[in-house]
Amino acid sequence: MTDARYKKLADLLVFYSTKVRRGDVVLLEMIDIPDDFSIELLRSVRRAGGTPLIEVRHSRVAREMLRGTDPHQADLVRDLEMYRMKKVDAYIAMRGSFNTSEISDVPSDLMSMFSKKLRPVLNHRVNKTRWCVLRWPTPSMAQSAGMSTEAFEDFYFDVCTMDYGKMARAMAPLERRMSSADRVVLKGPGTDLTFSIKDIGAKMCKGDRNIPDGEVFSCPIKNSVNGVIQFNTPTVYSGTRFENVRLEFQDGKVISASGSHSERLNKILDTDAGARYIGEFSLGFNPYIMNPMCDILFDEKIAGSLHFTPGQAYEDCDNGNRSAVHWDMVLIQRPEWGGGEVWFDGKLIRKDGMFLPRDLQGLNPDRLKSKA
Repeated sequence: MTDARYKKLADLLVFYSTKVRRGDVVLLEMIDIPDDFSIELLRSVRRAGGTPLIEVRHSRVAREMLRGTDPHQADLVRDLEMYRMKKVDAYIAMRGSFNTSEISDVPSDLMSMFSKKLRPVLNHRVNKTRWCVLRWPTPSMAQSAGMSTEAFEDFYFDVCTMDYGKMARAMAPLERRMSSADRVVLKGPGTDLTFSIKDIGAKMCKGDRNIPDGEVFSCPIKNSVNGVIQFNTPTVYSGTRFENVRLEFQDGKVISASGSHSERLNKILDTDAGARYIGEFSLGFNPYIMNPMCDILFDEKIAGSLHFTPGQAYEDCDNGNRSAVHWDMVLIQRPEWGGGEVWFDGKLIRKDGMFLPRDLQGLNPDRLKSKA
């Protein structure tokens, strides 16, 4: 018997996140996902009047393909993927992971080449379709979160099916403030960073792109970033876990990068000319996500966090930076993580993870969790 939570989540993805309409073609990309949920998602698309296409993938098979890939194969994959992506109106990706380090032994040069080749497909999907991406709860994710498998599954379905409509109403004032802001200052242990977001705009994320959700993002003017930021959460990129990442900026460019695996860190940042510039600045505030679990779709939404992203900018809030890399790095500013401050144009917006202006206090965890 199918878990009743499957239908609730599938309907959220189809009817709320991607707003599938009659006649829409919907691509479902299922990576290491139970068949029962894939079937439920197919049924939801059909209930909405859409035509589902489904791609079932396995991460171990993908690893083997990547380890032996070459530019000719990457070009072929890109062309086929792009042809299909241009045929669809909406895209839902469910990504399971039995081993988050599955592709850690794929050579960096191959990963970099493949990412560059496939970037046009990702750009088309992000900018030309209605899309939503989310993880699937696995024992490895539960282990990263320090939870039992059963407890983590309960947490997952609670956070993924929360009241995103209420959250959307609470985040509208922050979107307005970020849209009109110029100078941003970030302060905290090891962090003293300044940049401008003037005329870049802002975008609230309310469950219509990622699940779970809960952030408002903008983007620094490309050459405006100066200072240093010390991240306090681990981050996984291309199958490698990095910790204690520290970036130093001069006129927008990362001029020094250190942390665990510093050599691999700098190789990723040398992928192309845009990888050492920033493509996103965002504040996270999901009240159910409090601690990192090395899964960026969760970690970037942590209550009282921010993320700062080397690489590609989104067209929604665009500073012109282009890269095969888009690497969200997370800094938690709640007191138990060292605290910190976010300033917009000389006004203290958030201190130690709590929003201070009256119009933003609805984003603090106690308010977002309340039933009122």
